[in-house]
Amino acid sequence: MTKKNAFVGFLLLGIGAYFLLRQLRVPLFVDFYSWPTLLIIIGAALLLHAYLTKDHKNLFAGYLILGLGLHFHGLKHYSFWTDSWGAYPLLTGAALFISALKTKKGYVWAILLLALGIFAIAAPKQPAWFGWLDRTAGIISDFWPVLLILAGAYLLFRKK
Repeated sequence: MTKKNAFVGFLLLGIGAYFLLRQLRVPLFVDFYSWPTLLIIIGAALLLHAYLTKDHKNLFAGYLILGLGLHFHGLKHYSFWTDSWGAYPLLTGAALFISALKTKKGYVWAILLLALGIFAIAAPKQPAWFGWLDRTAGIISDFWPVLLILAGAYLLFRKK
């Protein structure tokens, strides 16, 4: 298996299986016929690539995308799932912490983000100064596609 083609191979296997199961209408997977499943597949492909090729630079992205896919799936299908903005720093911190176990970088940011996410989810009454975070999270949730476009443009046009 070459490192260059491994991610694309895992991604094609996952997406092909997704659409085949969707076309066959397998009853066991009906809840997974939605866009969060595609995030789960992309995250899983990144993780498989990272671990099997021992190229750990994609661990953070893999865990984050997998976590976001699971979070959005949970929001859609489980009534107990939390719909707090604190889930995003919690997911980011968890992804950073798990990837830091292999890369040995990012522990401080991971712990800070985990603490912020846990506080935001678990605090019964958040302090008044946390209101700006709620407003910022609302703006981001409305305009997240713009953030993706800007990130993509940056990656395409940055000077190396």
